[in-house]
Amino acid sequence: MKNWLATLGLAMMLAAPATAAWAADPLSICLDEDRPPLSAHHKGKPDSGFDVLLAQAVADRMGRSLRIQWFESKLDEDSSPQLEANALLSDGRCALIGGYALTTDSLVKPGMKTARLPDFTGATRDDRRRRVALGELAPTRPYVYSPMTIVLGAKARDRKIGDIGDLAGLRLAIESGSLGDAILMTFDKGRLIDNITHLVPGRDDLLGALDRGDYDATLIDLARFDAHRAAHPETAITASGYYYPIGANRGYVGLGSDPALIEAVNKALRDLAAEGRIAEFGKQAGLTYLPPREPAILGDVWTKIIQR
Repeated sequence: MKNWLATLGLAMMLAAPATAAWAADPLSICLDEDRPPLSAHHKGKPDSGFDVLLAQAVADRMGRSLRIQWFESKLDEDSSPQLEANALLSDGRCALIGGYALTTDSLVKPGMKTARLPDFTGATRDDRRRRVALGELAPTRPYVYSPMTIVLGAKARDRKIGDIGDLAGLRLAIESGSLGDAILMTFDKGRLIDNITHLVPGRDDLLGALDRGDYDATLIDLARFDAHRAAHPETAITASGYYYPIGANRGYVGLGSDPALIEAVNKALRDLAAEGRIAEFGKQAGLTYLPPREPAILGDVWTKIIQR
């Protein structure tokens, strides 16, 4: 019995410094460097955005300093946000990814064992070449709801939009391969197809073309419209007020191998939400803040869209 107690006492002594060391380490969070108003990191300007404010508040609640690892996600058909996030986490670049869309597809166990890292601040030539062994992702509770919204050009600004079908007769533009593309192309068995022009993500300026009057409407993530409106206060495009009924919550995602971190972050998020501070961060950042909705993790998005 004495030997058992001595062993237990030694284990507790060893565990205490480890726990203290964990709390003393900076909380490292990966954020997209060019996704205003969620997060922005540009040379010569202070870091800004809703996720920056929230990350600092979460770190403060956990009694830890904050270290942001900035990375660049490319808006193209070949990119995989899921694999890029997993690679960053599995490589130890950060412990959490912020602003992650919580869907079953984005959280599923990866179908490949390795993936390349996205460009990130401090990356070397070797970092850009190598592949990283992937782990399994684990989400926190959501902290913001991110819907798709219809945005109208100047010629259609008075059009009342209560459903996708109200876009009939308008000149529509959409980024090929996007969620908005799938929604518009499959609506009512393709009823809107003849009115749709596809633009190339990352090459064509979707909202700029809408602003110039080249097109009448598009369907995009609400935060992107917020960013355009902040960057172009005199813009002619307007929000329709319509939100597509299938939307995703956003939260943090970490590795399943660190459940204690996920639990600690969840507690911080619960407290901040109860105090109304998360909504306040959205207001400060110029984000149209909508609280998370059920289900916390969205199911099969593509099936839901096709069945509508």
